[in-house]
Amino acid sequence: MKKHQIINILSLSTLIALAGCGTGEKKPSLAFSPANMDTKVQPGVDFYDYANGTWIKNTPIPGDRARWGAFDMLQQENNVLIKAILEEAATSTSVKGSNLQKVGDFFASGMDTLAIEKAGMSPLKADFDKIDELSTKDQIQKYIAEYHRQGVGSGFNFYVAQDQKNSALMVANMNQGGLGLPDRDYYFGTDSRSQEIRNSYLKYVAKSFELAGRSIADADKIATEIMNFESRLATVSLTRNEQRDPIRTYNKFKAKELEKSAPGLIWSGYFTNLGIQQLDYVIIDNPKFFIELGKMVKEIPVETWKTYFKWNVINAYAPYLSSNFESNHFDFYGKQLTGSDKPRPRWQRIANATNESLGEAVGELYVTKNFPAVAKTKMLDLVANLKTSYKERIQNLPWMSEATKIKAIEKLEKINVKIGYPDKWQDYSSLEIDKSNFLNNVRSGNEFRFNNNLAELGKPVDKLKWEMTPQTVNAYYSSNMNEIVFPAAILRPPFFDVNADDALNYGGIGCVIGHEMTHGFDDQGCLYDKDGNLSEWWTPEDSKKFKALTQMLVVEYGNFVAIDSLHLDGNLTLGENIADYGGLTISYNAYKKIVAKGDQESIDEFTPQQRFFLSYANVWRQGIRDKELMRRVKEDVHSPGKFRVNGALFNIPEFYDAFAIATTDPLYRAPENRPMIW
Repeated sequence: MKKHQIINILSLSTLIALAGCGTGEKKPSLAFSPANMDTKVQPGVDFYDYANGTWIKNTPIPGDRARWGAFDMLQQENNVLIKAILEEAATSTSVKGSNLQKVGDFFASGMDTLAIEKAGMSPLKADFDKIDELSTKDQIQKYIAEYHRQGVGSGFNFYVAQDQKNSALMVANMNQGGLGLPDRDYYFGTDSRSQEIRNSYLKYVAKSFELAGRSIADADKIATEIMNFESRLATVSLTRNEQRDPIRTYNKFKAKELEKSAPGLIWSGYFTNLGIQQLDYVIIDNPKFFIELGKMVKEIPVETWKTYFKWNVINAYAPYLSSNFESNHFDFYGKQLTGSDKPRPRWQRIANATNESLGEAVGELYVTKNFPAVAKTKMLDLVANLKTSYKERIQNLPWMSEATKIKAIEKLEKINVKIGYPDKWQDYSSLEIDKSNFLNNVRSGNEFRFNNNLAELGKPVDKLKWEMTPQTVNAYYSSNMNEIVFPAAILRPPFFDVNADDALNYGGIGCVIGHEMTHGFDDQGCLYDKDGNLSEWWTPEDSKKFKALTQMLVVEYGNFVAIDSLHLDGNLTLGENIADYGGLTISYNAYKKIVAKGDQESIDEFTPQQRFFLSYANVWRQGIRDKELMRRVKEDVHSPGKFRVNGALFNIPEFYDAFAIATTDPLYRAPENRPMIW
């Protein structure tokens, strides 16, 4: 979860420190039930099914979901809390300009389906008229800049972020983009799935233009034109594995030299149109992409660019238009790509849109009702326990030199921790929300976020800022900030349960904390020093040893078959696999200290050690549709849940002892093939 994920609902008003859980009578835990297990399966044959098999068999995937598991169930229960907040805000009499008014009116505008249906595609008329006015190639960069401000990613992406090599400064970044398909490999793949997706995408584009008033024949031609245009961008786009390399994707260019380095677009005009008056340099992830983009500006007719721009507008705004556009969008991005049978209820979709535009305004209302301040303190105590455990592990690593250990511990101790919600809330006073115009509200929200981000250019980093809202069921680690963040919504079963024993809590939230800490030391995180700067702080010999150990994980996960003959990509998922393994190791090391005190007991006929590992496996249980599984194997840096269990656990020596895994068991891994990384 380098940047996100997690599950279920429980008031935290009685939250207690995990380390303080002792013996005595326990109430039934929401984090674990033996009834969910399938004990007919041997632990060494498939521990994932052993721990979760009955739950998987008895839990159908809802029609509006491509995946349904512990994460999704917690998010769904959390959505119910958010729904109550939004509906109350939408019907309340609130002061004009207040956050409550803006949250309520935004939600209400999205739920006004009569007005949205009546409007049809008319909200896009002004956009199309503006595009039709383009007549010269010099005008292209002006259009791109204007729509980047509104969240329409034409051609490429622009944003402000920390300088990877000077993390105290916020700088301009430009990344490859401009594709309608979610991965560049879909444009060229010769496998049947890629071909199927391309054919469906052509139909989706054509249908979109038919809905916009073009004839069937014209729409089919346009779809081919769009596919050819995007395929040219995809040809020079980095693969997902290449994008994981922070050194490769750090390319610093002086702004005034861009027109020589990547000719075609008038870059000074683009930056001026964004509202940037002074710009020294920009960080580019993929220079060859921008060189090719410049060639496309020169070589491709203005009329083709205009068609591409119209497509970007339709595709970006389709989910917020009338039902025919919305359904067409879902048929491709939902049914075809993920296998979902139907869209989620409208209130959920509008709640998501409200969170996108007014996330911290909703979050402030959310934590008032659902997260007491005392929970922050108690979570910080647990994080401190995990930091102590991690320090011990580093000090005892046989493969790392003392020089690197000192710097690793310095980085560990400097990790900042954010729990629950921000200390400073976002100011939404400049954001105008109109109860009668849903799409304009979406545009306004997009532009508000862009302007806020742009305002950070050249300024010191805001250490109080959060990149995730409190109501998000997830967690993340930031390499540049060197911090871990746990929103309020994640602190519920099966990750944390006030009624559970230490084993379940350390196997749940403890492993999540350890996971996020380990991202500071995974194959990407280890390239950043304690201050969040991209730099070499390892000895060359230690780097070589670390790479050899992580390569064992690459091979291990690459041998897993997700479906049919489709293997996992051990390189794409390496960072998350390291973090899973590290989180387990660190949390179990901390838990062993509690076991050593002798105050733990068996529950439900499982030892404390067994319950720890079962708790970890419960976190990753899920049902997943075949199309979604295939999509995630290609696009997701996380391994599917089954392999997060059957992969990481079988690298832990204590796990073998806890469940008496035999050398003849299919998942048995010889000690020499178990990398001891962190």
